[in-house]
Amino acid sequence: MGQLQAISLNKAREEDAEKLTDISRRAFHTDVDCGSPWGESGPPGYDSPQAQARLMRECDYYEIVCDEAIVGAIVAIRRGDRHYECCGLFVDPQVHNRGIATAAFDLMWAIYPDVERWTVGTPAWNRRTNHFYQKLGFVQAGQDGPDGVVYEKMMDGIPQEETR
Repeated sequence: MGQLQAISLNKAREEDAEKLTDISRRAFHTDVDCGSPWGESGPPGYDSPQAQARLMRECDYYEIVCDEAIVGAIVAIRRGDRHYECCGLFVDPQVHNRGIATAAFDLMWAIYPDVERWTVGTPAWNRRTNHFYQKLGFVQAGQDGPDGVVYEKMMDGIPQEETR
């Protein structure tokens, strides 16, 4: 793809479910290099166009577009008053480590300026995602099942202690 240009988020369209599923499958299969104890796998529905289309209907599902090509997706869902959860994020492995996921989060935060608290769950074994969320300012806030971690980020400089 060469040098990256502008990155944007566009509301996902069901006709892109197949393409997004292909990117999702390839992205999650790289977790094998980040500590996955299950080989090439991913979260429920990561490899299903029908599941991706359902997420598009039920959540705020955005295609990550770079240089006019879809390179991934970021998915959010409202969890409460001024609380959203990032319930999905993947980027094509061909463009990993170019700041695309970081830019996608910056754009999400701009789309939802009134959200005070963002949360995200990730497997505890995944060195890449744990490092990434911490780099973005997320802090560990709990466990997500036996193998997962929940991170949260408070926006607008609100200290966590004041919001719990």
